[in-house]
Amino acid sequence: MSSASWPQDGNEGGAPPPRDDKQPPARRRPPGRLAKAFAIIGVIALLLSLLAGLWTESLWFDAIGFSEMWWSRLRTQVFLFVAGGLLTALPLGLSLWLGYRTRPLTVPMTSGEQALAQYRQAIEPFRKVTGWALPAVLGILGGLAASGQWQTWLLWRNGRATGTSDAEFGRDVSYYLFALPWWNFIVGFLTVTMIAALLATVFAHYVYGGLVPPGRGRSTRAAFFHLAVIAALLALLRAWSYLLDAYNLTTKEGEVLTGVGYTGANAIIPTKYILAIAAAMCAGLFLASVRSRSWRLPLIAVGSLVVVSIVVGAIYPALVETYKVSPSRNSLEEPYLQRNIDATRAAHGVTEVSEKSYDAVSDVSSGQLREDADSIPGIRLLDPAVVGQSYQELQAQQPYYTFQDTLDVDRYDIDKESTDVVVGARELDLDNVPSDRRDWVNDHTVYTHGYGLVMARGTQVRAGNPQWIDPAKEFGEYEPRIYFGEEMQHFSIVGRGDTTEPREIDKPSGGDDSRYSYKGDGGVSIGSPLRQAAYALTHRDMKFILSDAVGGDSRLLEHRTPKERVKRVAPWLTVDDDVYPTIVDGRVKWVVDGYTTSRQYPYSTAFSVSGVQSGQVSSVQTQQASSLVGDRVNYMRNSVKATVDAFDGTVELYKWDEEDPIVDAWDRAFPDTLKDRSEISGELMSHLRYPEDLFRMQRAVLADYHVTSASDFRAGQDRWRVPDDPSRGDDGVAQPPYYLSLAMPDQKQASWSLTSTYIPRGSRNVMAGYLAVDADAGGVKGEPAADFGQLRLLSVPRNTTVPGVGQVQNDIVSSNATSGDGSQTLQDYLNNANRGGSQVHFGNQMALPVGEGFLHVEPIYLSSASGTSYPQLRIVIATFGGKVAWGQNLDTALDELFGGDAGVDSDGSTSPGGGGGDTPTEDKDGKTPTDGQQLSTAIAGMEKAYEEGQEALKEGDFAAYDKAQKELKKHLQDAAAAQPEGGSADLEEK
Repeated sequence: MSSASWPQDGNEGGAPPPRDDKQPPARRRPPGRLAKAFAIIGVIALLLSLLAGLWTESLWFDAIGFSEMWWSRLRTQVFLFVAGGLLTALPLGLSLWLGYRTRPLTVPMTSGEQALAQYRQAIEPFRKVTGWALPAVLGILGGLAASGQWQTWLLWRNGRATGTSDAEFGRDVSYYLFALPWWNFIVGFLTVTMIAALLATVFAHYVYGGLVPPGRGRSTRAAFFHLAVIAALLALLRAWSYLLDAYNLTTKEGEVLTGVGYTGANAIIPTKYILAIAAAMCAGLFLASVRSRSWRLPLIAVGSLVVVSIVVGAIYPALVETYKVSPSRNSLEEPYLQRNIDATRAAHGVTEVSEKSYDAVSDVSSGQLREDADSIPGIRLLDPAVVGQSYQELQAQQPYYTFQDTLDVDRYDIDKESTDVVVGARELDLDNVPSDRRDWVNDHTVYTHGYGLVMARGTQVRAGNPQWIDPAKEFGEYEPRIYFGEEMQHFSIVGRGDTTEPREIDKPSGGDDSRYSYKGDGGVSIGSPLRQAAYALTHRDMKFILSDAVGGDSRLLEHRTPKERVKRVAPWLTVDDDVYPTIVDGRVKWVVDGYTTSRQYPYSTAFSVSGVQSGQVSSVQTQQASSLVGDRVNYMRNSVKATVDAFDGTVELYKWDEEDPIVDAWDRAFPDTLKDRSEISGELMSHLRYPEDLFRMQRAVLADYHVTSASDFRAGQDRWRVPDDPSRGDDGVAQPPYYLSLAMPDQKQASWSLTSTYIPRGSRNVMAGYLAVDADAGGVKGEPAADFGQLRLLSVPRNTTVPGVGQVQNDIVSSNATSGDGSQTLQDYLNNANRGGSQVHFGNQMALPVGEGFLHVEPIYLSSASGTSYPQLRIVIATFGGKVAWGQNLDTALDELFGGDAGVDSDGSTSPGGGGGDTPTEDKDGKTPTDGQQLSTAIAGMEKAYEEGQEALKEGDFAAYDKAQKELKKHLQDAAAAQPEGGSADLEEK
């Protein structure tokens, strides 16, 4: 017998009181009052900072009109934090307490027991603190983990049935979208909690003598019961986990298919059920061992479960895969692969794609484009990825204004015709403010906003530069000030403050900067000292209190980028990478496309969102080769259209996809957050478009899943990929899709579309397919156009060889085609232009299915290699069936390509540059007319200018009269130059 009972006398260690012949230790000196004061001050400062942060957050959401959503979300997070904290802390704290409370009172007889007695004495001063602190700390961590799952919780609570069942288990898809993620979290969370409680139980009972290792005596009944209950709970959680594992197989990715395969259905799923039963039996054996207080049954239980999991869970499925499936994979897995194909197409919204075989021709003939003449005017020559520097140089007006590197494409009704425009917002960039003007006051109260939208016709240029459109003149006056935009990364304080004069830099006027005071309702009012103090705490900046720029009428503008504002009010959305500005109801509004996504759609293949956005992922093959896995989704819907007002920051969310079950769940979770689609005005509807990121995702899906037959898919003879962007060189980035107006072969008239091409998987760069989607939402209030979102896919037969974009680019840079007088080849032109003081920029290479083949058009820009440098459009290249032609405008290139008569007149003209020839006069549509047409245009212009001048004189507007005289002078010069023999007019003032 290793120990003897000892009567209870209040000794907590369970051992007789030791004899203490030593002097009592000296008392520790209590901490000084100063240290206590600093500690109290620190705690108060932390609490004040937390309260200030919470209050300022509530003020921001209240100012933007989403207060109820924020408070509802906060309540949910607090509830989950408390629940998660209690579920973590209570089992842990209870285990520590029971281990101490049920300790046996024994006399230490062996050296091991004496060592434990010493440990008990050592930890006794910290026992109570540890018994509270450890569960509290882990409870906080558990609460944070639980509160982080608020979206999973709300989807589980608000998800509804979809009416679609999965093919293996017959469960509604809503179970996988909403319930399964929540149950996976619960099982994992509780498993971690029980493991922590088990470790705490073993530690407490062992240290206090209740738990004795086998062979050294018998453990107490309390310790055995305690351990058995926790172990049984762990076993039941494992059984539950095995059942969930069976359902999780529906999204398991294999080499060929996603979801349950033959081995999964016939081997893995049955074994999961067997293992679940075995784990439940283990729980019973753990509880049965309490009576005998023997380790035999628990060891048998654990050993049996391990053996069953190895033999049944691993070896048996491996044998089935090796000896049953591998020899007959095509036939056995064909029905499961068909599930994968159908589910992937449904989850990514491509089931309704209209596919047509397109046996493209390569021969060219005169007038070949006559039947497709409506498509040609939609060829956009202005590349938004190239001309950003031109906008910066020609339209920035001040060094602190900037444009995005890649501009946006939109369309407006100009002269009663829908016109493609390239648009950029003139935003503020503090980095470009002169360094001697940079200080807190200027950064946050003077340089506060950008000014105006800059537009140019997408299909036309003037003298190589964009042909500008004045938005105020074409569409009416609008509020041009941009307080919220893509470059607005800093906060601004607007209002007069304690001064009487406006302080904000506004639109330049003459040689001086005009000043302005914000008159909108955007931002948070910080006129009160209490609010100023709160923001001083949250921003760690006392200038909120001290600066005279902050006064009674001041408003704080923060979180100013459109993406951030939408993400803050709807964090459950994935936001499109391309945010674009437009003019609606006299205001500049940013349009943001929002997506609901999931990784849980059964049998659907997943793709990386960031990989799709960047062009690294454009097919199943590129996804498998990519390391981007963290943001993969297998379900995606453009469920929300959002707008952000550039003047006051107002965010409006419209429920766009009315059939999406995920956005429907969020609509129930946060009522009144989403507006109905019927509330979208006709003017806003006319600027909504099919989003680019969704199209990128769908083209990645259709690269492989345009094949709808499992047997053909398995053969893999018709797999595609998106070609690399020829303008970027060989960097492995897919060519971006392009917005342009065109008519597909099955369409009677041109429509605004988003387009992309395919080439076969492998090394051949020939055309394999062409994908377009109707991108124009129309202009009817609350109702998208009937064909909006219709995907159209042209499939080029494998026995038809048509050059892809890579081959076309190779043909361009090595072409011996001549233009004009025939003295210079295209190759020589490009080589000469790309040396010395100039640099060549290849524009977007757009492909159009016209003339029963594929027409490729690519604009070429030149810029200075040093000094002031911005690209100017100089020539246009057109190719068809391997033949290359080029000219100073699109008409010339097309006529040259099709034997002198393309059968169409385009609007895509460009003035010459570098290629030789006289500069023709362009008409208002950007065409290059004949001499007679030029003369008629000049005469009409003179008449109009003269009338405008006379009207200006009558009204006493001498500025307008001067402008009209300058126009008259210009048209006189044009008329002189348009004479049959040529000529000039000397109109300089004497």
